[in-house]
Amino acid sequence: MTVPQEPGECDTAHPEPEPSFSDQVGAAIRGSKLGQLDPGAKPSANALLGAMGGVRGLLESLLPGILFLVLYTVTKDVGLSVLVPLAVSVVFVAARVLQKGQPVLAFAGLIGVGISAAVALITGQGEDNFLWGFTVNSIVVLVLLLSMILRRPLVGIIAGALTGTPYAWRTERAKRTVAWRATILWLVVVGARLAVQVPMYLAASQGTPGAVEALAATKLLMGVPLYLAALWVTWLMVRAVLGTADAEAAPDTPAA
Repeated sequence: MTVPQEPGECDTAHPEPEPSFSDQVGAAIRGSKLGQLDPGAKPSANALLGAMGGVRGLLESLLPGILFLVLYTVTKDVGLSVLVPLAVSVVFVAARVLQKGQPVLAFAGLIGVGISAAVALITGQGEDNFLWGFTVNSIVVLVLLLSMILRRPLVGIIAGALTGTPYAWRTERAKRTVAWRATILWLVVVGARLAVQVPMYLAASQGTPGAVEALAATKLLMGVPLYLAALWVTWLMVRAVLGTADAEAAPDTPAA
C-alpha cells in the first residue's frame, strides 16, 4: 500500500536532472544580447544593433576609444588620455545600475578600459593602452582554433544554442560546411586585427611619430564596424542552411 506523503514532504524518488554543461552554455547564450538574433530569420540592421546593445551599447563600446584617440592626439598626455575614458566607462556602469538595466556590456567595457589604463599608467607609454586588447584577441583566436581542433566549430555551437537544437549543425553536410566556414571567417577577422595592429604597436614602441594615433584609429575601424560586417555575413551563411524549425537530431561524424 502506498504511504501518503506528509504535507511539505519532498518527492525524492524522481529528482530533477541537473542541466548539462552544454545546456548551461546554451542558456547563457540565449540570455545574452546575442540571444535576440534568430539565425533562421532575415538579417536586419535593427537586429544587429540590438545584438550590440542598441545605440547605447555602441556608444559604450566606441566612446572610450574615441576619447583616447582625440585626447592623445591633442595633448600627448598618457594619464589624461586613459583616465578620462576610464571615468566615462564608470559613468556608463553607474547609469545602468541606477536604472536597473543590464550593465553587463558596460561592466565588460569598464574592465577592459580599466586594465588598459592601468598598464599604460604603469609604463607611461600610450601604446601600452592596447596590450589588453591584443591579449583578448589572442585568447579568442585560441578558442576558435581549439573548437576546430576538437571538431566542434564555435559558430555551429552558438547557432545551435540560439535555435535550441545543439546538434542541428551536425545533421547535414551543408550545415557542417557552414559551421566550419563561418568559424574560419571569424578566425580570419580576429587574426587580421592582430596581424595589422601588432606591427603598428611595435612601431609605436620604437618611437615612430604618429604611430600611437594611427594604432588607435585602426583599432576603432577594425572593431565594431568589422565585427558587424562579419556578423552579417555569418548570419546570411547560417540562415541559408539552418532554420529554427530544425528538430534536434543525433549527431553524426562532422566533416573536416
